[in-house]
Amino acid sequence: MISAAPLPLSIFTVLLLALRSVLGSEDDSVEETETKASQWNYLIIMATVFIGYLTVNGMLLYPFKIAAQEQEEEEEEDPIVLRNFTLEQLHKFHGREDENTGQETPVYLSLEGTVFDVSNGRDFYGPGGPYEAFAGHEVGASLGKMSFDSSFIDDLGACSSLNFGEREELENWIVKFRDYRHYPILGQLVHPAPGGNDAIVSAEELRTADGTQGCPEGYATPPIYVAMSNRVYDVSFGGVEFYGVGRGYEKFAGRDVSRALAKMSFDPSDLENTDTSDLSESQIKVLNDWIKTFEEKKGYPCAGVLKK
Repeated sequence: MISAAPLPLSIFTVLLLALRSVLGSEDDSVEETETKASQWNYLIIMATVFIGYLTVNGMLLYPFKIAAQEQEEEEEEDPIVLRNFTLEQLHKFHGREDENTGQETPVYLSLEGTVFDVSNGRDFYGPGGPYEAFAGHEVGASLGKMSFDSSFIDDLGACSSLNFGEREELENWIVKFRDYRHYPILGQLVHPAPGGNDAIVSAEELRTADGTQGCPEGYATPPIYVAMSNRVYDVSFGGVEFYGVGRGYEKFAGRDVSRALAKMSFDPSDLENTDTSDLSESQIKVLNDWIKTFEEKKGYPCAGVLKK
């Protein structure tokens, strides 16, 4: 912001002298009173000039500008950390009350795999809104076809078979969400999620999936593998802010952290050692609690079983 220029001493001095000279007293004659009335007119003109000077230099509005700037800074939010979503994770953001926390959830929609936070449009997409059925779902084909037919909801593959008019309609919705409504983009729906309980993940594959490798097509962020009890979880589906580059649990990315998590340890010896046979009963419980958190609370998909 342009800083205000210093107020010239002469302006302020003249105003004070003029004010002093026009202040009347009970002993003033009629002629003196008329003269001072004329001086009041000059004083008003000078005061107007003075206020104009303050306004032009920003001094008069400075307190208001500072208050507005502070409000803007308070309203600034941390940048969104893009993440991947499974369909099951997306379903939880329906705008209704969360059964575990008792709090109202945000409202997310996926359009051809791009996940938007449409919570600011809750009246349309939230409970009771005309598009309530779309909340927490992939609805690219539904919006492209302008259809509430349930067979199109969550059918990500149907977007690739839209005809020209339907494709154009879907693109219009995406532009509307992104450029006009400014709904935040949160990440990418990956469906079906790769891997599973039958997939085998080698030690090398685990080690290289630390979030620094290239991002596969259809992903918002590279996979991040974390292994526990021989199961490999992809924590890029909601855990980038914890296990991503520069985050608090970055050292766990691309590793079997069964022992480290059971002991709640960042010690390099616990990160390198994957043996859990000597863990205490309480440490085993801690490890099982972590597994439960990964699978039930976080919903991280299983990328496979770690090859021994």
